[in-house]
Amino acid sequence: MLPSTFRSIARNRAFSYRMISSLASNPAILTLVKKIFKNPESPFSQVLTYLETEPPLQRLAIGTTTENPPTPQTFSENPEFVTILNEVISEYGHEDEDLISQARVFASPGGFNLGSGGVFFSAKQQNRGRSPRQGGGGGAGGSGAGGASAQGGAGGAGRGGYVHLSDRRNPPDFGRIAWPEDILGSVEVDDTGSIIGKVQPSGTYRVLTREGLLGLSPFLQGKLIERLKREEAKERSSSK
Repeated sequence: MLPSTFRSIARNRAFSYRMISSLASNPAILTLVKKIFKNPESPFSQVLTYLETEPPLQRLAIGTTTENPPTPQTFSENPEFVTILNEVISEYGHEDEDLISQARVFASPGGFNLGSGGVFFSAKQQNRGRSPRQGGGGGAGGSGAGGASAQGGAGGAGRGGYVHLSDRRNPPDFGRIAWPEDILGSVEVDDTGSIIGKVQPSGTYRVLTREGLLGLSPFLQGKLIERLKREEAKERSSSK
C-alpha cells in the first residue's frame, strides 16, 4: 500500500534534514504569517489561519505557534485542519493542473527516461524493495537511486503507473521525487496519461517544514479556503 511505503521511509528520514533556506525568507511562510491571531486559549501562542475572522475558530486553524515566523520546533499543526486538507486533496486533487501535467509527461515516450528515483513510478515496479536510505528528493538533493516512494521507479512510457501530487514549497528537480513530507498524495495513471480515480493522501505530508508552510497550487488553495469558509459559516450559525 502507498501509505505504508511513505510512512516507512518517513520514519527512517525523520531527522535527516539537509541544508535548506530559512523559514523567515520563504515567501510561502510570509504570506500566511499575516494571518496570525493571538490565541485566546493560551497567552504564549498564536493561531495561524487562512480565515480573516477574529477571534479565529481553533478547529479550522492551520495550527498554533509560539514564535513568529513559526518553525518546525515551535509549530503545532491542527489535526482537524489536516483532515479537511486531505478531504480537499481527495476531492479535487485529480483536477489540479500540476498533477495533470505530470500524468501526461509520465505516459509520454520520454517518461521512460526519467529513470530510477523519478517523479513517477511504474505500477508493476512500485513494490520492488530498495534501501530506504537510497535516493532522495528533488531540489534537496539525493543519490538518484530511488526516492521516497519511487521503489524502482521509472517513467511510464505508455505502461501506466502512479504520479505524486506535491507541495510547491520545495519543488523537486525534473525526474526526481519530492520528499515524503512534501507529498500530498498519489494517484494512478493509465498508459495514455489519463488519471484514474482520485488522489490518495500520502499520510506523510507535513503542514510546515523548514522549506515553508503550505505551498498549495492556486487551484487547491482556493478549494481549501472555500471549504474552510463553509465550515466556518456552519459553525458560527449553529452557535447563535
